[in-house]
Amino acid sequence: MPDHLCQSLWINANIATMDADGAPYGTVADGAIGVSEGRIVWLGGMAELPGDPADISNDVIDCVGAWITPGLIDCHTHLVFGGNRISEYEKRLEGASYEEIARQGGGIRATVKATRRASEKELLNSAKNRLGKLIAEGVTTVEIKSGYGLDIETEIKMLRVARRLGEELPVRIVTSFLGAHALPAEFSNDSTGYIDLVCDQMMPAVAAENLADAVDVFCEGIAFDIDETRRVFERAKELNLKIKIHAEQLSNLGGTALACEYGALSADHLEYLDDAGVDAMAQSGTVAVLLPGAFYFLRETKLPPISGFRKKQVPIAIATDLNPGSSPAPSLLMMLNMATTLFHLTPEEALAGVTSNAARALGLQDDTGVLAIGRTADFVVWDIEEPAELPYWIGNTKPRSIIFGGEQRVCRS
Repeated sequence: MPDHLCQSLWINANIATMDADGAPYGTVADGAIGVSEGRIVWLGGMAELPGDPADISNDVIDCVGAWITPGLIDCHTHLVFGGNRISEYEKRLEGASYEEIARQGGGIRATVKATRRASEKELLNSAKNRLGKLIAEGVTTVEIKSGYGLDIETEIKMLRVARRLGEELPVRIVTSFLGAHALPAEFSNDSTGYIDLVCDQMMPAVAAENLADAVDVFCEGIAFDIDETRRVFERAKELNLKIKIHAEQLSNLGGTALACEYGALSADHLEYLDDAGVDAMAQSGTVAVLLPGAFYFLRETKLPPISGFRKKQVPIAIATDLNPGSSPAPSLLMMLNMATTLFHLTPEEALAGVTSNAARALGLQDDTGVLAIGRTADFVVWDIEEPAELPYWIGNTKPRSIIFGGEQRVCRS
């Protein structure tokens, strides 16, 4: 046996492991976590420690009753983009709908223009600023979508920036290719031609550079229909890329059920999802990713089918949907409050939505999202009295420290 059982040991902590089979929040009261080589090698109650803490590790951190949760996971963002959409925000305050603005050439197309003009360096710097805010809140994993390029050059530029963010900042980045996000101006009357471009040129180019972990599609009346979505999924399957979908946000086209046929990791938004769609998700194990920031910002009123998800045991994840048009919200903690207030989730459901279920939505459930022996040592130490404080405060609870891959990255004095 080595001189020490582990490299670092956090003691005297209440641990919300988020193990669904355990106590509420998977709580281990008065517990400890031992870490070596970036992974959890010991987890349990203080009374179960195999010796004095100083004999177990030469790096002992006394949490003095603080809570530890898994590192938070933002499983749906559009974090890399150029410009902003403040003028559209003002139009919506005056009564214009998101769909009306999109049909007038605003919306996604406006951000496409700005993103195409921006250099890779400009996109990287602006994205770093937004991502830094998420990291400071305890986020250790972020999914980033493309979809504001809508041409080969810019889509690849966005995904390269996303990959660089994971190399330059202390965070795990997962990428999704969202070339089928909207119809670019140059293909205004030729959606078939654009999907040809997405399937025949964009996706192979992205796959060749290993720039995307999954493929996403916006299946909606203002975007792409079922047949076009199916074409993209078929190509993704050929390229061995995982599948996700934006669906049932503004209407019920059946996109979620289609995605479930292909074993989609997640279906996102889902305000208009019907019972058949819920059943399809339950059968396929697809995660429901709810986006309360967009729901709030667009003043939506139709709630996702939360009771159906509960009844059918569909995992529910929560994400920021950080983007310039419908959710300019770089705060996952604020989404916890919105999820409980707007969507009536319990605090435990909300926290699972940004830990264990968010990991499942990215296909990372075997590595992160739950605190357990063998998992990556991504966790957050909080000065709170109980886990429900995280959704209770409206984006106002800052971590004491954030551990990413076993190393402390942020520490509050």
